Amino acid sequence: MVTVGEFCNRRVVTIGKTDKVLEAARRMRAHHVGSLVVVDEVDGLKPIGIVTDRDIVVEVVALASAYLESIQVGDLVTEPLTTARENESLLDTIRRMRHAGIRRIPVVNEEGAILGIIAFDDLLGFLSDELSELSALVIREQNIEAHRRL
Repeated sequence: MVTVGEFCNRRVVTIGKTDKVLEAARRMRAHHVGSLVVVDEVDGLKPIGIVTDRDIVVEVVALASAYLESIQVGDLVTEPLTTARENESLLDTIRRMRHAGIRRIPVVNEEGAILGIIAFDDLLGFLSDELSELSALVIREQNIEAHRRL
């Protein structure tokens, strides 16, 4: 069984909920990511939400808000946040992501502190590799069987 803790990306880019949306966009650009984990400023290790590049476009830019400078990241966070524990199975986490309709899920330890993040794109790559291995197994089995019959 592959666990969430084994699979997640532990290089997580975070931001505080009172930081400005422009700072979030700049941070995404600087780190080449499409989302930031929003953390509590008091205990900077505990995630409270996720803000995505899509959130910024749909909720801020599309409205052409004159108040762009004053909008805080916390204004974009949808609550409650869905997280995964590092020791839970990857399959259970995928099911939870599907149920919640989310593409990214922060991975936390027993105390709720951020350890990593899993994104749909990461899962797709992992699962396609696994399916390729199964496909190779079938082809190998057929070749061995054909060779034995000669």
